[in-house]
Amino acid sequence: MSVLQVLRTVLFYLLLSSSSFVWCIVSVFVAPFLPFRARYRFVIQNWCRLAVWLARTVVGIRYDIRGLENLPERPCVILAKHQSTWETFFLSAFFEPLSQVVKRELLYVPFFGWAMAMLRPIAIDRSNPKAALKQLARQGHERLEQGAWVLVFPEGTRVPVGQIGKFSRGGASLAVNAGMPVLPIAHDAGRFWPKAGWAKYPGTIQVVIGPAMYAEGQGSRAAAELNDRAFAWVERTQREIGCLDSEGCLSETPATP
Repeated sequence: MSVLQVLRTVLFYLLLSSSSFVWCIVSVFVAPFLPFRARYRFVIQNWCRLAVWLARTVVGIRYDIRGLENLPERPCVILAKHQSTWETFFLSAFFEPLSQVVKRELLYVPFFGWAMAMLRPIAIDRSNPKAALKQLARQGHERLEQGAWVLVFPEGTRVPVGQIGKFSRGGASLAVNAGMPVLPIAHDAGRFWPKAGWAKYPGTIQVVIGPAMYAEGQGSRAAAELNDRAFAWVERTQREIGCLDSEGCLSETPATP
């Protein structure tokens, strides 16, 4: 990474962290007086748009999105590939209102966690998987009925570029029980905003929105089949955009132009 890119990355982190601190403080005092949708736009959507804009403007991380014609009319369950932090910002800005599955511990962080708690996240205890699945099913159904998108990263954690993790069935089960489709999303954000380290690399992230997929039937078997279909689409699309090892995406650190 060039010296100039290092300086740009440092500036990016300074602007991102300072804006986060100020915005969280403001949100804690303003958001409680806003209805939920306006609260989401004020607290999350606007700041996440700022984060995506800073990434583009300061460190040169742009994006190209395909598949907009696949967006359903009603909010549903989003099953997205997880490689970096960028897609969390992007998806939170693009879909609104959006309820995200997060670690419960995040809500305890001063100001940041307090602001997040007002946005109806599904805060799970990862040390208790069975209870977490029940909570996702119950609260996720409530969020969908309230007109919110539910974002699930079915791999459970960020997976390095060139790899794909096993999909948990929680998101697919939620969709089946709620009578909603899943919306698969693939991307290669980790090539420019890697999972590990602080480095950021200029380039264009490819975001692909897949077709809304409905379960064929009810129950656990239908959820498993739906989950397998979503996984197969994401895996195939990751290959198509050149982001699985067999297609040459072997590195998290592309050469800087």
